Amino acid sequence: MNTSLAQTTLPNPSHDDPAPAPQQKTSITSRYKSREQRTGWLMLSPAVVLLVLFILIPAVLSFGLAFTNARLISPHPATFVGMDNFARLFTDETFYRSLVNVAYFALIVVPLQGGVALLMAILINTKVRGVTFFRTLYFLPVVTSMVVVSLLWMFIYSKDGLLNEIIAKLSFGALQGADWLNNPSTALPAIMLMSVWQGAGFHMIIWLSGLQTISAELYEAADLDGVSRWQRFRYITWPGLAATRNLILITITIQALSLFTQINVMTQGGPLDATTTLVYQAVRSGFKQQETAYASAISLVFFALVLIISAIQRYLTREKS
Repeated sequence: MNTSLAQTTLPNPSHDDPAPAPQQKTSITSRYKSREQRTGWLMLSPAVVLLVLFILIPAVLSFGLAFTNARLISPHPATFVGMDNFARLFTDETFYRSLVNVAYFALIVVPLQGGVALLMAILINTKVRGVTFFRTLYFLPVVTSMVVVSLLWMFIYSKDGLLNEIIAKLSFGALQGADWLNNPSTALPAIMLMSVWQGAGFHMIIWLSGLQTISAELYEAADLDGVSRWQRFRYITWPGLAATRNLILITITIQALSLFTQINVMTQGGPLDATTTLVYQAVRSGFKQQETAYASAISLVFFALVLIISAIQRYLTREKS
């Protein structure tokens, strides 16, 4: 009797604690998502502030200054001059020489650096002992400051530098190296070689990430069919790297068009404007010559060129349905 009474009077948890209603669940979920969004925006805000201060605002100011006669230090206020800066720019021989230099640099460096980086990635995309050491060795120039790398290569390229010493030793004194950075015909190719060496490690990592997304089953099937290494690369590796290839093509091109640090440290645009680039010309005009408005006009033209070239590359490398 007592047992049956206890059974009838004991509470049933399933009836006393009902599950939350669907509306209550939705409210809890929305509050949680809202809190997550606020946390995300809070964590993102420092980067947003920096981008606005150092990217967005300077870009807007540059657009406005390009149509004025503003100078870096001037007692007179800037006045609107319309298209005068652009008219001057398109009659400037240095501007056209800069365009030729940048185009020459990009045409050589983009395929060469991308190819070297891909070869390095294929070589280290194996599970053997010591591969981590070689990955670190290849990537080491990337984490080294470009200023330090440029200074180091200035000593290598000097008249009595390491490169000329090697040439003299290998030829037993029959050949004498050139003054690489002071010769108009060798200055830009010398900077190209240094730039490829410095930047290949970064793109090697991107190639390597793309290689590791390709299914190993494809290579196993290719081994069973007895295909050659070249056929494996042509029909499996290269098509599997389509998205990675497009990314690397665009990034190397933008970096090549933005060439500045090497020029500023090693040659200052010389000799005879043989290494002048658009970015270096803009910086020199804006800070050394204090022609802020003219430098802004160069920057706008450079921005338009990069945008057009990137759009063309994106169109040509798009996935065709």
